[in-house]
Amino acid sequence: MDTKKETYSQNNRRIAKNTMMLYIRMLLIMGVTLYTSRVVLNQLGVEDYGIYNVVGGIVVMFSFFNGAMAQSTQRFLSFELGKRNEAKLQQTFSTAMIIHILIGIFIIVLAETVGLWFLNTRMTIPSDRLIASNWVYQCSIAAFVISIVRVPYNAAIIAHEEMQVYAYIGIVEVLLKLFIAFSLSWVTVDKLKIYSILILCVSLLVTVLYRLYCRHCFKECHFKYIYERSLLLSMSRYAAWSIFGSLAWIGKSQGCNIILNLFLGPTINAAYGFANQVNTALNSFVQNFTTAVNPQITKRYASGEYASMYSLVYYGSKTSFFLIFLLSVPLILVTDKILVFWLKSVPDYTVIFTQLVIINSILESFVYNMGTAIQATGRIKWYQIIVGITILLNLPIAFFLLKYGFPPYVIFIASISLSVITLLERLFIMRIVLPDFSIIQFCKNVFVPSFWVSMVVLILLLCVDKLIDISSYNFIVVIAFVLLLVGVIELALGFNKTERTSLFNMVKSRFKKW
Repeated sequence: MDTKKETYSQNNRRIAKNTMMLYIRMLLIMGVTLYTSRVVLNQLGVEDYGIYNVVGGIVVMFSFFNGAMAQSTQRFLSFELGKRNEAKLQQTFSTAMIIHILIGIFIIVLAETVGLWFLNTRMTIPSDRLIASNWVYQCSIAAFVISIVRVPYNAAIIAHEEMQVYAYIGIVEVLLKLFIAFSLSWVTVDKLKIYSILILCVSLLVTVLYRLYCRHCFKECHFKYIYERSLLLSMSRYAAWSIFGSLAWIGKSQGCNIILNLFLGPTINAAYGFANQVNTALNSFVQNFTTAVNPQITKRYASGEYASMYSLVYYGSKTSFFLIFLLSVPLILVTDKILVFWLKSVPDYTVIFTQLVIINSILESFVYNMGTAIQATGRIKWYQIIVGITILLNLPIAFFLLKYGFPPYVIFIASISLSVITLLERLFIMRIVLPDFSIIQFCKNVFVPSFWVSMVVLILLLCVDKLIDISSYNFIVVIAFVLLLVGVIELALGFNKTERTSLFNMVKSRFKKW
């Protein structure tokens, strides 16, 4: 029993360490990325930036195949690490590489036929920028296919919980992109073409770095041609059902982006792109935490430690909400000021798009660890079908709302409504596929503290705003005040005594070590 407690303690320390490394990575990447976007916008202009956003989005639409295999690879590698089966681990990695090569070939064929036809005949792009758009498209395809080869290596790093390497390479990638953004001022030819080519080069370099590290450190990452039919079918079936979920997420983001382009042109895509960049930066806070937690959820399921796994899912879901809520409240209050400071010239609808996307992300923050727990079981067929179809409803709803003259921000309101439905769907699916899972316990441990924290924060902010006009102050002062207020309330009401002590000890030990 003592040995098991010691193992849990070591795993929790590893989660804390990995989370800290990922947050350092995220803070640097977020700051540099947001600044890079401003530089690129100034260098390319609103129209070319919108073209890059929407044309690159066509390629991203094909990534649902790759995203499905990424989930599959991470799940199977983590599962075999939990089982401590080295031979099966080697087979899993090699099988994943074979499948990814096949996916790369399929993506190239699909992109160079259907995708190319759609770009040149259906997209709303000025005729004088069509050639440049094709350059963007081809470079995006090449970068995407290169990233497909990277996925098994990324999955191996995450499964082994070597997050410091993941952090260092991510920082190198974003610094290279910052250099590219500044170098555009020296370019005298078509900047959109050159920017696309340089981003492709960065993708190639990063993939090489991942491959070199994994081959050096992990024995299973030396590719061998292994035809294990049962494993190939198992991973392929898992990925095939995951395609529904991945396709749904892509449809929700890039599909709506294209629908906006069809009705309103490339300028609205710039607003949509900036809103999604803010949302991506915000979600990285949650995703860095869940990236550190997810391998442990799968490993504990594989070893049959269900009670420990449920405790980790409760803690992870609740903490994910608190992290994103902490940042979302001040961002929503001063969205307009932040966007003006960041972009100087803010495209129409960017403010309302950003605020609604943030609200949607608050709701979706609960689901990351829930999805990992379901996927750990391998029983994902009906999970992906039910949740995927619900999310895909964003596309027809967005199309008909815009067709009948509703303002463009209404598609985000529809997305928020569907997110509530998918959250409930996940809860009921967990009850079916996980042994002895209790919806009541999940609500008690996750939803109840989240609700009370939200209510107290909103009431206090309303009271403060009655006394003083918060919006009249500098946005940095407002952000600092609200962060402090929300952080104190979350610690006081959101976590129990044991969780607070664990958090304080983790932070204290990290500072002492530094």
